[in-house]
Amino acid sequence: MNNFVYAPRSLWLPEKKNLVELIGCVQDEIRDQFTFNFDFVGSADRGLITYEPNGNRGFDFDVNIHPNDPDENYGPDELRNIIKRGLDSSSRYFQYDHAEDSKRVLTIKVKDTENSRVLHSCDFAIVYDCNDGRQQFVYFNKKQGTYEWQYQPKGFYHLKKRTEWIKQNGYWNEVRDLYLHKKNMNEDLNKKSRSIFAETINEVYHRHAN
Repeated sequence: MNNFVYAPRSLWLPEKKNLVELIGCVQDEIRDQFTFNFDFVGSADRGLITYEPNGNRGFDFDVNIHPNDPDENYGPDELRNIIKRGLDSSSRYFQYDHAEDSKRVLTIKVKDTENSRVLHSCDFAIVYDCNDGRQQFVYFNKKQGTYEWQYQPKGFYHLKKRTEWIKQNGYWNEVRDLYLHKKNMNEDLNKKSRSIFAETINEVYHRHAN
């Protein structure tokens, strides 16, 4: 069993401000190629930042990067690699390691190497909001070594609507309790917080909406 608790604002807010500054450095670095907007999503946006006070896993952030490339001058591989180079160039000034490339995101981490701990991290997804209300993201196909645009699955849109319904109907504290319980019972180290959150939302929604 894990020992996650909700992180106090005094712990994570300074690191969020550092990330905003880091992202600003990346924007300046790649401005001659393209500009981008960004927003915090996931646990930071929902007030659900958790960490293990005496464990080896710190809290994490999720950021969506929205490139301004209306003429599609850059392919998904170029967008991803340019953002990665920008992160690698700036992250060391903020004690972050070089970005790790996974299927959906680029991840940077601050590590306490002496104690083999991750103090905190941030996942960056490159996304495009379509005119029809759908969203695409840059996906890294590791087997083929290629990058491609993929549409978010249907569950992505259901999740947003169900989250809003839960908040409007006064069940958010139930979400907080169940989400923390699920994180502490989770034994799959590869399971992302966003997956646990989706399970939590769907469970609370079906419990009350049906």
